[in-house]
Amino acid sequence: MGGKSTPTAKSPGKESNIKTGAQIVVDTLVDLGVDTMFGYLGGVVLPLFDRLYDAPFNFIIPRHEQGGCHMADAYARVTGKPGVVIATSGPGACNLITGLATAMMDSVPLVAFTGQVRTDLIGNDAFQEADTTGITRPITKHNCIVKDVKDLARTIREAFHIATTGRPGPVLIDLPVDVEVSQCDMSKVSQEIDLPGYRLKHRGHARQITNAAKAINKSDRPVLYVGGGVIAADAAQELRALVEKAHLPVSMTLMGLGAFDQTRPESLDMLGMHGSAYANYAIQECDLLVAIGSRFDDRVTGKVKAFAPQAKILHIDIDPSSISKNVNVDIPVVGDAKDILPRITELLEYRERKEWFEKIANWKKQFPLRYDPGDKVIKPQYVIERLWEATGGNAIVTTGVGQNQMWAAQFYKFHKPRHFISSGGLGTMGYGLPAAIGAQVGQPEAVVVDIDGDSSFNMTMTELSTAVQYELPIKVVILNNGYMGMVRQWQELFYNKRYSQSCLKNPEFAAVAEAMGAVGISVDKPQDVDKAIKQMLSQKRPCVVDFKVAREENVWPMVPAGKSLHEMDGLDIMESMA
Repeated sequence: MGGKSTPTAKSPGKESNIKTGAQIVVDTLVDLGVDTMFGYLGGVVLPLFDRLYDAPFNFIIPRHEQGGCHMADAYARVTGKPGVVIATSGPGACNLITGLATAMMDSVPLVAFTGQVRTDLIGNDAFQEADTTGITRPITKHNCIVKDVKDLARTIREAFHIATTGRPGPVLIDLPVDVEVSQCDMSKVSQEIDLPGYRLKHRGHARQITNAAKAINKSDRPVLYVGGGVIAADAAQELRALVEKAHLPVSMTLMGLGAFDQTRPESLDMLGMHGSAYANYAIQECDLLVAIGSRFDDRVTGKVKAFAPQAKILHIDIDPSSISKNVNVDIPVVGDAKDILPRITELLEYRERKEWFEKIANWKKQFPLRYDPGDKVIKPQYVIERLWEATGGNAIVTTGVGQNQMWAAQFYKFHKPRHFISSGGLGTMGYGLPAAIGAQVGQPEAVVVDIDGDSSFNMTMTELSTAVQYELPIKVVILNNGYMGMVRQWQELFYNKRYSQSCLKNPEFAAVAEAMGAVGISVDKPQDVDKAIKQMLSQKRPCVVDFKVAREENVWPMVPAGKSLHEMDGLDIMESMA
């Protein structure tokens, strides 16, 4: 936190049972095993930050609260531990909104502490007052305001329990400043979690597990549809054991990438709007769809009434509210994938399913993910392919949102969980750079690369100075086409190329990076791509490479809104590139 000074007055500390609310926060977090936090200062959280001065946390100050929330989110995704973020009242708390909604949509365990005005001022439109719990109720798994210091330690423990169990999600604790400075005799209060209405089902029903195994054994054309819930459950090994035991093809959602090794022959890669043609065709022709830790999002299903029309549907999920929410399910299994998958695997039989795998192999041969490489202009897909080769597929990749995100999902093949960090449900532009910082903090020895678009990078590029301050050697690959790329693609396809407000005038990103204390590289020729990637990966400082790519390149294939998965645009264009 910076240089230390002699305190002007002695505050109650851990050695005493009499503690201030701020000290209770610190002690409880230490006891819960928290060692890393993100956050931004402000008037009403100064008592808490004063206690953080001597606390054993690695504390990262972002340049904006939204960035700090994305950092905590990505930290949670790469480590599996809950992220922690702090903001002050009013504008500070409101600046967390996008980050909290991002974490909520993608089921990320996060605990946010927001400062609040004194309890006697609440409701009086005091300076920097906002109804934080009211504002964030729809975008958090749980939130509350603590008005009595005696409730604080228990409330924090409950917040971490709720955030990390069941379907994970963000929890917010609103903390009035008078509670931070109030004192409490901790020997006289209970810290035991008291959540009578919060009951979880971890073990699936035995009969449903038996029915699930029978359905898999009986099926001739099964497909696994794997979502981020498998990664959240740390069940990637259990998934692979099931796949190998029964010999099953595996498709993955955007959030599920890395749950199964994409270099294995069973992988169908990503399904959905910009998924592979072979995954989408397999979904449409399968006789059993096994959904694991996925929620049948509209970007996956396309036209719901025509989704997997020949299939019986088996759905394994820890969240009972997800079962039959969007698509009717024939065999529901509610519980933790890490517990359920091995129990199903024990009952499975190996089946070769020769005809089914031959049909999938033909689709893969006929409709591979491809592009016209060209020789005069850099193709964005080429940059990602070369990055994948250079890193051996072992980098942690974060992304912005849009074309850059889809190309990363298509052309960087992931073989480990927690290596693809992206905003899926909310589609938050600007996520990539702060996420890379949070990922690097969480995995300091890893190579972390943000594959970003110029529009996404523009939104949060001030966080580059955060990476510089904390000497985090993140790498940023900007696929710079001078447009809001995915918006421009839709305008081309559906709005007669009327590019209304989607064309941008960008700064020279390499020069901006240098001005902030990072390394900046600019590339505009295909023959210089490999050299730039090698130079970037060798840096010990944050490094930004601005690749000036083809301006009107599109992401193919594409399932237009309202169409079925098999009604993909762009297949003829891809075939012409063969």
